[in-house]
Amino acid sequence: MQRLTLGWLVACGIAAAQPYQALLIDGQNNHDWQATTPILRAILEESKLFRVTVATTPPKGQDMTEFRPDFARYRVVVSNYNGEPWPAATNADFARYVQQGGGFVSVHAADNAFPEWPDYNEMIGVGGWGNRNEKDGPYVRWRGGRIVHDAVPGRGGSHGRQHAFAVTAREPGHPILAGLPAVWMHVQDELYDRLRGPARNLTVLATAHSDPGTGGTGEHEPVLMTVRYGQGRVFHTTLGHSPEAMSCTGFRTTLQRGAEWAASGLVTQPVPDDFPDAQTVRRREQ
Repeated sequence: MQRLTLGWLVACGIAAAQPYQALLIDGQNNHDWQATTPILRAILEESKLFRVTVATTPPKGQDMTEFRPDFARYRVVVSNYNGEPWPAATNADFARYVQQGGGFVSVHAADNAFPEWPDYNEMIGVGGWGNRNEKDGPYVRWRGGRIVHDAVPGRGGSHGRQHAFAVTAREPGHPILAGLPAVWMHVQDELYDRLRGPARNLTVLATAHSDPGTGGTGEHEPVLMTVRYGQGRVFHTTLGHSPEAMSCTGFRTTLQRGAEWAASGLVTQPVPDDFPDAQTVRRREQ
């Protein structure tokens, strides 16, 4: 007869609580959210860990007053949103939700959103565009074998030409990256650079070299990050510009693992056999 250890019982209790309720927010974006939201939903639900509800804001220029999701119903909120400000009450609800232990996942251009909302910028750690510059915080880069915060003046947010690039793990012991290769290839995507922000309680999990040959900075820029905001856990991925970028097995796997970590603090998912390596791009059909 199997001995029921405390760890085994805790693990079973976590499993019994799944799937986690997840809220995916869209409705405005300078990217094609109508195409990418169904993919994000499918990726999350493919893991069998999440049941996803989509909340769509009013279109640009329309009344946002009634957009006030009940965040407390969800273990994790995933943002595919980059648009007009939410109502002040919704901002307060969301900040309180994450502060008190809710999970949050920022995907690609969601880190362009809300440049004037201090709490949101604390949550994402670093962001771009929206007139961000040195007033918003430092650049964050990997230099000389460590993460550095560079307060030099300059714009926040840019990218070179889309291309496939290598992602390098910088915190391989973190649950999100545990068992993944030290380096893996990511499919053609926008490689964000010059992101800057408060960068408090920020851990850079992985970086990618922003190649000057493709219009980049020459720096090793953060592409996967975590942030602690109060009691909440935030996973921030700059990847995922398009449906093609989201087809990458590396993107799909790190999104699933990052969302699970944001929801629970744990990662129970094994590394898939088709995870990319340092030489090979691998993708899945949507």
